[in-house]
Amino acid sequence: MIRRFNRYELKYVLPWAKCEALLADLNHHIPVDRNGGRAGYQVVSLYYDSPEYDFFWAKVEGIRFRRKVRLRAYVDRNVEDISECTVEIKQRINRTVQKRRLLLPLAQAERLCAGAPPPAGLDRLDRRVAEEVGYLVRAKHLEPSAITAYHRRAFEGTHTNAGLRVTFDTDVRARVHALSLDENAENRHIVPPDWAIMEVKANEAVPSWMISLLGRHECQLRRVSKYCLALATLKPLAERASLVTAGIFPTFGESARG
Repeated sequence: MIRRFNRYELKYVLPWAKCEALLADLNHHIPVDRNGGRAGYQVVSLYYDSPEYDFFWAKVEGIRFRRKVRLRAYVDRNVEDISECTVEIKQRINRTVQKRRLLLPLAQAERLCAGAPPPAGLDRLDRRVAEEVGYLVRAKHLEPSAITAYHRRAFEGTHTNAGLRVTFDTDVRARVHALSLDENAENRHIVPPDWAIMEVKANEAVPSWMISLLGRHECQLRRVSKYCLALATLKPLAERASLVTAGIFPTFGESARG
């Protein structure tokens, strides 16, 4: 597991029919992720925020330097079987995304994010991440705020395309109750079932062939966050929260709220 990295992330919200055409073209350029294969894998994330939702509003208001803390697990079959997860600090500075993370047993990760001291036995890099998580938990009074879950298909570059990663997230759901990763609770769609969120991630520069592919398929950049979609759709915070969903999925946000 790569424990820290910097990269650029470009996000697109696309109908699945357009994604299928993109997938066909991608197959000629980069292979599927060796861990997920062609079938892909399930991702579940638990996000933490302050009582005032500082991380949410930093994204909505376009703050250039912002951070968020989450637990993330990759699910083989059932969420009740989750025994370990990554603790991640995702930080954005202008267009660059930085991640710092460590792998822990689920119980230890939950205790760390509840304010407990770092677990014993961590190496120097992991301990630094754990201490930074602890600092943010205390400074921001962080608490669980939302869970997102989705199916991911990933492509990963090699050799001349090293550092390039393209992912397609479908069946994107969330909840703002039962906030434990391993709890089998109902999630609601925050993205229409026939749409996907595509992300293009690169260490330095996006290859020219990828830029041409995006242009050929008329992909438009979107400032979209699954966490913010979850709160804006399921737990509207204020009138400004509509900025998160406005124009992305016509009428979907209102129907999802019920």
